[in-house]
Amino acid sequence: MKKHPKKTPLPRQVKALGLVSFCNDMASEIVYPLLPAFVTQVLGLGPQVLGLMEGLAESLASLLKFFSGWWSDALKRRKPLAVAGYALASLLRPFIGFASAGWHLVALRSLDRVGKGLRTAPRDALLAASVDPTERGRAYGFHRAMDHAGAAVGPLIALGLVSGLGLDLRTVFFLTAVPGLITILVLLFAVREETTQTAKPSEKRSPQAIADKRTFGVFLFAMVLFTLGNSSDVFLVLHAHELGLPVALAPVLWFVLHLAKSLLSTPGGALSDRIGRKKAILLGWAVYALAYLGFALADQAWQIWPLFVLYALYYGLAEAPEKALTADLAPKHAQGKGFGLYHMSVGIAALPASALTGWIWETHGAALALAVGACFATLAALVFAIGFPSDSRPAPKQR
Repeated sequence: MKKHPKKTPLPRQVKALGLVSFCNDMASEIVYPLLPAFVTQVLGLGPQVLGLMEGLAESLASLLKFFSGWWSDALKRRKPLAVAGYALASLLRPFIGFASAGWHLVALRSLDRVGKGLRTAPRDALLAASVDPTERGRAYGFHRAMDHAGAAVGPLIALGLVSGLGLDLRTVFFLTAVPGLITILVLLFAVREETTQTAKPSEKRSPQAIADKRTFGVFLFAMVLFTLGNSSDVFLVLHAHELGLPVALAPVLWFVLHLAKSLLSTPGGALSDRIGRKKAILLGWAVYALAYLGFALADQAWQIWPLFVLYALYYGLAEAPEKALTADLAPKHAQGKGFGLYHMSVGIAALPASALTGWIWETHGAALALAVGACFATLAALVFAIGFPSDSRPAPKQR
C-alpha cells in the first residue's frame, strides 16, 4: 500500500498572519451580527440601507486592494501597508457606536473597509511567498480557518455582553477597541517583514500556473458573475429574524457559521492541492447554489441552522482555492497586483450584488432575492467549467 508523504509544518509567517486575522475578526464579528438589529430596530431603517452599506463598503475596499497590491509590488515590502490597514479598521470600528443616522453608519462602515482594502492584497501576497506552490491551498485554508475562528469567538463575546451583562448595542461597539488594539500589537511584534526577493517557494511554478492573461480573465469574469449573486451575509441573518429567530440568538447563529467555516477551510484548501483548483472551486459553487436555494425555500426558523452549516461548506471548498489559484496565475514579481485584480473584480460586483438583493427583498420578498443568488452561482459555475482550462495536480515540491 502506497504511503502518503508526511505533511510539513506550515511556516511561521503563515501562522503569525493567521493569528493576526484571528484577533481582527474577533473584533469585527462582535459588531457584524448585531448590525441588522441595530439598523432596523435602533435606527429604524430598512434592508436597503443594509444593502447600500455593505455593497459600498466592500466595493471601496476592493478598489483599494488593487492599489495597495500594486504599491506593495513596487515597494517590495508588504508589512507597512498591512499594518496601516489593520490599524485604521481597529481604530474606526468602535465609532459605529456613535451612529445616529443611516449615512453615519454607511460612512463608518466604508472607512472600516478602507483598512481592509489597504491590508488584504499585501497580506495575501505575503502568504503566497511563504509556501511552495504545491502547498498554497493548505496555507490559505489555514489562514481562512484562523480568520473564521476569530469570527466564531466574536459573536460569543457579543452574546455574553448583550444577553449576559445586559449591555446595549452601542456600548458593545465601543468595547471592540480592546481586541482591535491586540490585533495591532500582534501584527507589529509577531509578523516579520517578507520581501519579494526572500520568497520561499521554488522558482518553478506549478502546472496550474498559466501565464495566459485570457485564462486569468476567464477566472475573474466567472468570479464577478458569482459575486453578483453573493450578497452580504447580513441578509441571511435578517432572513433568520424574519422567520422568527430572536435577536439574542443571532450571535449564536454567527458562531455556528464561522465555527463550521473554520473547521472546513484547511481541509478544503488542501483538497485543491490534490485534485486541482478548478474542481474544488466548482464543487464549492455548487454547494453555494444549493444552500441559497434552501434559504429561499425555508419557512421555519429551525431550518436556518442546518442551512448555515451547508453554506459554510461552500466557504471551505472554494474560498482558499480561489486565492491559491490567483497566486498560481500571477507572476512571482506581481503577486500583489494579481491579488489586487482579483479582489477589485470581486469588489466591483459587490455593490450591485447587495443593492440588488436589498431591492428585490423589499419589492418581491426574501425568497426571490435568495433564489437569484443561487442562479448567479450556477451561471458562474457554467462559465468557469467551460471557459477555464482543466487543471492538474500540482507537481511535487522540488527538494
